[in-house]
Amino acid sequence: MLNRFRKAWSEYPRQFWLLFFGMLFSTIGTSMIWPFLMIYLTETLEVKLTTATSLMSLNAAMGLISSFVAGAITDKFGRKWVMVVSLAMVGVVNIFMSQANSLVAFAILMSIQGTFNPLYRVAADAMVSDLIPPEKRIDAYSMLRMANNTGISLGPSIGGFVAASSYTTAFFSASSGLLLYSLAVLFFGRETLPARIVGGDVVRERFAGYDKVLGHGKYMRFIAAVTMTSISASTMWVLLSAYAKQNYGVVESQYGIIPTTNALMVVFFQIAMTAYTKRFNPLMVMAGGAFLYAVGTGSVALGSGFWWFWMSMVIMTIGELALAPTSSTYVANIAPPTMRGRYMSIYSLTWGVATGIGPLLGGFLGDLMSPRMIWVCAGTVGLISAIMFLVLRLMERKSAKELEPG
Repeated sequence: MLNRFRKAWSEYPRQFWLLFFGMLFSTIGTSMIWPFLMIYLTETLEVKLTTATSLMSLNAAMGLISSFVAGAITDKFGRKWVMVVSLAMVGVVNIFMSQANSLVAFAILMSIQGTFNPLYRVAADAMVSDLIPPEKRIDAYSMLRMANNTGISLGPSIGGFVAASSYTTAFFSASSGLLLYSLAVLFFGRETLPARIVGGDVVRERFAGYDKVLGHGKYMRFIAAVTMTSISASTMWVLLSAYAKQNYGVVESQYGIIPTTNALMVVFFQIAMTAYTKRFNPLMVMAGGAFLYAVGTGSVALGSGFWWFWMSMVIMTIGELALAPTSSTYVANIAPPTMRGRYMSIYSLTWGVATGIGPLLGGFLGDLMSPRMIWVCAGTVGLISAIMFLVLRLMERKSAKELEPG
């Protein structure tokens, strides 16, 4: 891994490393709080899980709207300022969230966070596409995931102890990381938006290109499959901490090891996994990854303690190692250069839709039927997503055969 990193250091532009290290340090801060957010909301507001997850759905709904806006703004005005504003606003929201103590206050703050949070991902993904040639993109996305997960490997383990005594400190740590990263992009980042091409078709694409993206049947079927996988994953990330603490007494300081394990696996194994999986058809790789998501999330229903939940996360993470960089690269390669922001914005909607549906559905099933039903549902959705990827591969092979000369 170290040799690959040294090679990448000389091959990738400096701007890429600004994104890499900015993501690393900001994620250390944010990951001190987000794994424990459901615990914080349920205990601060003294509400049922369904009510707490409804705030996540509100957050996701605002994210869906802003993702569309982000694509248009990113393709028209550039990547840099969208990133700066997104990081700064989410950082400020974290400060106010540490002082909120009512459902209305949290609803407002979660709405603002949902509005600005997706903007960074759309702009950053488009910037990477601008900076890195197609043949190196899957490795570049893998490197960024390594940076993100290095931060996560440190954040939750520290945050578990900090949050157990002071959630305010955890929120301020998250805010500091985001605000510092926004300043770094502001002063050291450069715009990477491809030079404008004079011509009516390109101009119209920048302002009204979503109809072409939504009319791209192959891409939208892919988006549907990714959304189903994300529903399974979001249920795990949002609800497992509260489920483990409320039902089996797994406290924050102990639970923090679980997301840390996920992050460490990505840090140490992502590059090697990517080097292996990129030799295969991407849709088959994503089908296998989605199946492991299903096994990981569904297996939580069978467990009753820390080590079982830890193993469930390990299984899901193996699926993540295969699926996540492969899907990002798939989008970057399928998108026309002048519409990368639009394609990335639609791709970013998958997590927003999933976060709005998965945790809310899981919370409803947990309160109405049984907490274990959360994981039965998550595993089933993951299995459906694996089948959808397989169907996409079969359709792809059929189309290729039809194009072969008779």
